[in-house]
Amino acid sequence: MIEIDHLFIFSNTQGNEANQLVSFGLKEGSQRVHPGQGTINRKFYFENFFLEILWVHNEVEIRSSLTEPTKLWKRAEFTTNDYARFGLCLANTGDTDAIFTNSDIYQPEFFPEGMSINFIAHEEAPHLPWTFRLPMKGNTQPKDEPRQHSNHLKKLTKATFGVDFTKINPDFIHQFENAPMVNFTENTYPYLWLEFDHHQQGQSKNFQDLALTILY
Repeated sequence: MIEIDHLFIFSNTQGNEANQLVSFGLKEGSQRVHPGQGTINRKFYFENFFLEILWVHNEVEIRSSLTEPTKLWKRAEFTTNDYARFGLCLANTGDTDAIFTNSDIYQPEFFPEGMSINFIAHEEAPHLPWTFRLPMKGNTQPKDEPRQHSNHLKKLTKATFGVDFTKINPDFIHQFENAPMVNFTENTYPYLWLEFDHHQQGQSKNFQDLALTILY
C-alpha cells in the first residue's frame, strides 16, 4: 500500500501560520534547519506521519547550484506563481518504486554522501505537490516526538489535494487510484484537506492561511 511519510506546506510568514495549529490543540515537535537547502521548519507529529510547516531562511542556499534544480524555490514563491505550496513525501517501500522510476535525484547537504532523495518537481504540472521519498526504508518517524494532542488527533487517514485538472499530469494521478491515503480532487487553486481518524469526531477546522482544512 502507498503510505505517506510526511507532508510539508510552505509558509511565507516565517512559519507563523503554525501558531494557528498550536491554538487548535496540536502539540508542536522539534524544529530543524536544512543546511545547504536554505529552509527551516516547524513540525507536528502523529502516529503515522508528520506535518511540516516550511519556509526559506537563506535565499542564496535555496537557489544554489545544489538546490536550484529541485525547484523548491518555486514552491516557496507560491504567492507569485502557479505552484502548489505543498510537498508529498511517500514512504520508501516497493509500492512507490514505480512512481519514482523516472524521478530526479537530490543529494542534500544535510544527508550523508550517497543518501539521496528521489523527487518529482512537476514543472509541467505545478498544481501537483512536490513529490519525493527519503532514502530510508519504511517508517522513518522518530520515537521521541510528542504525539498526544489535546484535540485527540491520532492517525492521518486521508490526504486530498485540490488541483486544477487542466494543470496536472493525469498519468501521475492514476498511479494513486488504489491508494486510499492519497486523493486528488478538482479545485480552482491548490488546497489540502487532511482527514484524521476517519473523521470520527465529525468536526472540521479551516486554516485559510495554510490553504488547509483538517477533518477529524
